[in-house]
Amino acid sequence: MLNIHTRMSVPNDVAHRIGPISPAASGALYQQIVNGFKREIGEGRLPGGTPLPSFRLLAEKLLVSIITVRRAYEELEREGIIFRRQGLGTFVATDGRKRSREAKRRSAEALIRSAVQEATESGLNPRQARSFVNRITSETLSEEEECKTPSKSAA
Repeated sequence: MLNIHTRMSVPNDVAHRIGPISPAASGALYQQIVNGFKREIGEGRLPGGTPLPSFRLLAEKLLVSIITVRRAYEELEREGIIFRRQGLGTFVATDGRKRSREAKRRSAEALIRSAVQEATESGLNPRQARSFVNRITSETLSEEEECKTPSKSAA
């Protein structure tokens, strides 16, 4: 059963949520849009059935071409994260959150494999490479925990 929000109103802040999109940032513009949607859908801020902006509206908000938005939507649709209904629009798939998280995990695994390969090709032995990855992981997760923890002065 299709679970499309009955109001059919597109959330006003979708463009703000998935951004910032910038030619100065790493990655192609369409990929930045894809990553932004995957993040928002994966973290549950855009639940299944949520209507998405039209190509034209999102392109205007993000200051990118319609072709860029279309390419991003096509990739998200190919992965089953969103779907289009003729005459109704584009929506987050019912299981979009699950699919988005799976896609992010596959991407993370590929990046970690690439990082380990780079580390070993730089001359690190397997033990050193493992230590290197563990150190980076620990530092990154500690920084994220610090950002999420309210400061004592704010309490």
